[in-house]
Amino acid sequence: MGFRGHSAYVRRIVGIVLAVLLIGGVAAAVVAGRDSDGSSGTAARTVRGVIGSEKAEFFADPETVKALAARGLTVRAETSGSWAMDQLSLDGQDFTFPGSKAPADELRRRSAVEGGPLRPFYSPLVVVAHRNAAEVLAANGLVRLNANGASKFATRGTLLMGPYLKAAEADRTWQQLEGASGQAELSGTVFITSTDPVSSNSGALYLAAASYVADGGRVATDTAAVNRTAGLMRKLVQVQGAQQTSSDAPFRDFISGVGNPLVLVYESQVASLLTHSRRQEIGDLVVLYPDTTVSSDHTLVPLTAAGQRLGELLSTDPRLRELAVRHGFRPQGAPAEFTAATADHTDYIDQGLTGVRQAPVPTAEVLRTMARRARG
Repeated sequence: MGFRGHSAYVRRIVGIVLAVLLIGGVAAAVVAGRDSDGSSGTAARTVRGVIGSEKAEFFADPETVKALAARGLTVRAETSGSWAMDQLSLDGQDFTFPGSKAPADELRRRSAVEGGPLRPFYSPLVVVAHRNAAEVLAANGLVRLNANGASKFATRGTLLMGPYLKAAEADRTWQQLEGASGQAELSGTVFITSTDPVSSNSGALYLAAASYVADGGRVATDTAAVNRTAGLMRKLVQVQGAQQTSSDAPFRDFISGVGNPLVLVYESQVASLLTHSRRQEIGDLVVLYPDTTVSSDHTLVPLTAAGQRLGELLSTDPRLRELAVRHGFRPQGAPAEFTAATADHTDYIDQGLTGVRQAPVPTAEVLRTMARRARG
């Protein structure tokens, strides 16, 4: 066989091989596009939405991206304060995902999709404290610390909301508290750093819990109820000065050792930190569960069928639920999953929320009024 004939023969062989590989590649692509339930698709559907910043790390996690892709979805999310979402243009968005039911109820009015909203997971509000601050508060009857068998230092406790609010009402300073003298970082008025209640979910829910306790266990239902606690709510907010619209920045500042020694955050932020960090990086963290708190029901409002699909997957898909727990969230209706995931961190995490009372949340209209009054 001459050179030309040999070349033609080789080209035919190569062509056959390439054809086989191409067919195999197409078949592989089709298989890769199948959902685990057997449905097929040729490409991932991009789903766009607006989320609270506390869920940003969950959606950015490569494992979450992979799990969603296996179900045929790619999520593109931008962050916003939960109570500011209704002021955004939602054109081209498939879902919104605020941090609680109240702002979700307002956003739902802009959706024609049936079957929503969906609440795949939740997280109670907690206060993180530096150890010296927690011990001073405990010595003065504002906190009850739990014994820690593994250490001589307590790492978890209960914030007694009644005594704390009385201290706030009286403008008590750290210097007036027993045991605070000589600790330069404990100075000025005792207060909890929270987020802007007008735009941020955690800040608004803080006022919901505080007003409930301050008004004798009554949820605010009208202007008269807001008026009864308006002065105290104003003190809780205005003593802080400028506030963030997200709990992420104050929490990072706290972990870095700067800022106020008491910060309101989501339990999910603490649980995620414990899961992803080495113990020596946790420092002198103490987690205080308010004896009266509000759980943040992260509520997805679908604006399109694709958004509805995402909400259903977050609620039911085992892998996505596992990843949500890894990021500190408590899945709705499945306490065992959270219990198993945090089994090594019970010195910080109160798995059963022992002795914690859930305060009812006012309607969105009442809570907005309360927040605006508090901001002044």
